[in-house]
Amino acid sequence: MTLPMVVPDPSLPARVRVHEVGARDGLQNEKTTVPTAVKAEFVHRLADAGLTTIEATSFVHPKWVPQLADAEQLFPLLGDVEAALPVLVPNERGLDRALALGARRVAVFASATESFAKANLNRTVDEALAMFEPVVTRARAEGVHVRGYLSMCFGDPWEGAVPVEQVVRVCRALLDQGCDELSLGDTIGVATPGHVGALLTALNEQGVPTGTLGVHFHDTYGQALANTLAALRHGVTTVDASAGGLGGCPYARSATGNLATEDLVWMLQGLGIDTGVDLGRLVATSEWMAGHLGRPSPSRTVRALGHTTQPHKEQ
Repeated sequence: MTLPMVVPDPSLPARVRVHEVGARDGLQNEKTTVPTAVKAEFVHRLADAGLTTIEATSFVHPKWVPQLADAEQLFPLLGDVEAALPVLVPNERGLDRALALGARRVAVFASATESFAKANLNRTVDEALAMFEPVVTRARAEGVHVRGYLSMCFGDPWEGAVPVEQVVRVCRALLDQGCDELSLGDTIGVATPGHVGALLTALNEQGVPTGTLGVHFHDTYGQALANTLAALRHGVTTVDASAGGLGGCPYARSATGNLATEDLVWMLQGLGIDTGVDLGRLVATSEWMAGHLGRPSPSRTVRALGHTTQPHKEQ
């Protein structure tokens, strides 16, 4: 492919690591159960497309996320995948399950707001942090990499705008517990570029290095790529995205799809930023998964480059 035309911007990072969340965050909301073998094939195809970090599943109680109830069955099928395979662990029991299967990268998920902490974890923000502390401590003692997700960093459906200092406080607490990196989540997609820059600056001022930060934008208001570019200009080099634009958040009704990995890679390629991702293979993978889900991919790049317009439901 000769497009997009590459016009590098020397003020931006030379390389960006895409943290692919399609197999976990992308599929967790699907009403129809996706077979374990299809999930495993999805992860293999994503790795074959060049993605080096692929979030595989979540060790939460099946009652809360039924789509991911097969974590114990899925993870052993991924032993030959040449990519980092982080998994979500909500508590020590989840960590036990993940460690028993040999997981070497885990993630905890916190909230910047009390309302979402209550809805998602049935705890206050501080109670949730207290629950994570032994998880992070034990994981680090086992030599396991720990990511801290922070939801509602830019707006909350119940509380509205979220004060920057409130987000900074929880970020600082997660880092102090021992998290290796943080992912700043725009869970309902209300962030704008200036807000992104303000939060990143405030975090730096409180001793949070840019190198420990990733960004996780939703495209509810069409701002995900603009917000990503603002983060890149600040020096962020880890961006969460979901193949085909799958996913959202099961506990926030106004949350729509994640930033599509294909849309992100198209923009980064045009900027001359290396991701290591083969866009053609990635588009084919998302088309394949759209066929299993029985609907077109919401990714604009998949639709522009893809070979089918109406995927069929594969048996």
